[in-house]
Amino acid sequence: MSEKTRKQDRRTRYTRQTIKDTFLELLNQKSFTKITVTEICKNAEINRGTFYLHYYDIHDVLSDIFNDMTQDMLTTVDHLFCLNQKSCSYPFCQKIQMESQYRALFLDDAIAPILLEKIAENTKEGYVTWLMSHSLLTFEQAESVFYFQMNGCLSINRLMLRNHCNDWKQIQTVIDKFIKAGLESFLIHD
Repeated sequence: MSEKTRKQDRRTRYTRQTIKDTFLELLNQKSFTKITVTEICKNAEINRGTFYLHYYDIHDVLSDIFNDMTQDMLTTVDHLFCLNQKSCSYPFCQKIQMESQYRALFLDDAIAPILLEKIAENTKEGYVTWLMSHSLLTFEQAESVFYFQMNGCLSINRLMLRNHCNDWKQIQTVIDKFIKAGLESFLIHD
């Protein structure tokens, strides 16, 4: 790779990251539906041409952020099964609590359902397949359990963040026990 190409790649990454960071900062101040390209450009100190060189629209920025955020979740599907683990929280539940830059995504009423579907796209097949192969649940039943867990995790995290709860670990332990006991009741034991 030439020096010029390497610099362009670095500058491109920097510009794209600046746009994403600015979007997330604005999302902490207002809802997704109120954010404009003009605002992003002004706050990021770039012109509209630069924005459109990197992104098609605001939804494209959001999609890029989703991809960044869910990248490390793809390798944690085993965490969902949690039967031989002490804790069985969802990786994305932990991400909500641990990575504050993404919290606004989960709190925004327009974005949260889209984010949940994006995460489901990446994890549902493995979870449902595993659950069906270790129980007598049908596809529809296993899928329902999956969405129940995902939506429950999202709801409790949104509640805790809005109420500024500080005892996440204790609540997580209670929920983990509930999930584990529920899953155990469906599993086929040899």
